Amino acid sequence: MIDFQLDDRSGVATYLQLAQQVRHALRLGLLEPGDKLPTAKEVVAKLAINPNTVLKAYRELEREGLLVVRQGLGTFVRASLGPKGQAEQAEQDELRQRLADWVRAARRAGLGEDDIEAMYRAAMRQEIPAIHTEGLHDTRA
Repeated sequence: MIDFQLDDRSGVATYLQLAQQVRHALRLGLLEPGDKLPTAKEVVAKLAINPNTVLKAYRELEREGLLVVRQGLGTFVRASLGPKGQAEQAEQDELRQRLADWVRAARRAGLGEDDIEAMYRAAMRQEIPAIHTEGLHDTRA
């Protein structure tokens, strides 16, 4: 089952944080079709938020075809966003492990969460300059 967390500093609406966490869990294979999500009441008890916030997140995901609500039974995962085959899953597992190793190395090097996130975001935007293997040379002309 998913364990929702909120980041009050993110500036992202609470319902969007919940929906994004479900999408991430689907992409990572942590949630699969048929899995039951926590009830709004359970999420409210853990996070001290308005039940309508949880329902809004679930409705958005239902509109996207990712969840299905079964009256009296709960909210269930309808579709996956994760890898389709074992080869894809193995490749993603390896990449996840390499990323986890990198994050541990960054922490050992004294980088904080904000530093690590900045480096990640820069890499995602392809803003980190290429580095020659002979040394640390910026390849930009």
